[in-house]
Amino acid sequence: MACPNSPTTSTGDTAKPRVVICVGDIHGYFVKLQNLWSNLQSVISPQEFSSATIIFLGDYCDRGPDTKKVIDFLIHLPSAYPNQKHVFLSGNHDLAFAAFVGVLPEPPNGVSFKEGWKEYEENEEREGWYKGDGYENMYLQGRIWAGTMKDKFDSKGTEYMGSNYDAAPTFESYGVPHGSADLMKAVPNEHKKFLADMVWVHEEEDVCIENEEGMKHCKLIAVHAGLEKGKNVEEQLKSLKTKDTRVPKIEPLSGRKNVWDIPKELTEKPTIVVSGHHGKLHIEDLRLIIDESGGLENNPVAAIVLPSMKIVRDTDYLTN
Repeated sequence: MACPNSPTTSTGDTAKPRVVICVGDIHGYFVKLQNLWSNLQSVISPQEFSSATIIFLGDYCDRGPDTKKVIDFLIHLPSAYPNQKHVFLSGNHDLAFAAFVGVLPEPPNGVSFKEGWKEYEENEEREGWYKGDGYENMYLQGRIWAGTMKDKFDSKGTEYMGSNYDAAPTFESYGVPHGSADLMKAVPNEHKKFLADMVWVHEEEDVCIENEEGMKHCKLIAVHAGLEKGKNVEEQLKSLKTKDTRVPKIEPLSGRKNVWDIPKELTEKPTIVVSGHHGKLHIEDLRLIIDESGGLENNPVAAIVLPSMKIVRDTDYLTN
């Protein structure tokens, strides 16, 4: 059964609905990304893969060892696959990386980033906020990202990799020690442009999803963590589209419980909300959370293929 509003071919047949692939958090694991990409090519027909819309759900950096290689790979996708559409969402880790290297837009109201520190200053000592070169007017998350945690282990007994963001491997992938201002010079300009160009939200008007009733025509909203409950959706989307940095912590990129569910106002018209971030693979009706990895070394990086709802992992269908 074809998806409603699917295009028709010149012979009058209804074309297959286009393939949309949503890729979960990569977190610096280049080999996993390569294997996942290869597996996606294996399970999707060449024609459909070559014209697919591919939405990367954010968190390209930190925890894994190869952030630099991951970003190189992503930067070169549009030239390697010119007929695909590529969307690079910002995750909370990527936002903090962008803040540290100075490519976030200034707050629109003329207020300095420094104003945002006050709300969270009670955490400064514990999180060891960055105080090196360029910190004087740095967006808060950049200071936390390059800081050094006072405690060695988190509440689960996992050792911090430098900061609360586990950013040390990202610094090291560019050849500098964690917390060093030298990273600002070590990151190539094309990587800075990638970080500057990441979108905070992405909307697709015509996406199909397959369920027990057949094909369902939906709108799709992709955002790294989700949309906040109890807040006007249009206002949230506007703030995300304009990359409003007045707020020192962007909940749709970093929230947890408050962004888990689809806001009620989006249930009137079928709307898929797809995210990464949460360290889980969770599929409930039109709420898709694709982050099986959580940045952990032994967990797979996963993607979901629409409309089939097929889950593909880096550990599946390996040919080598």
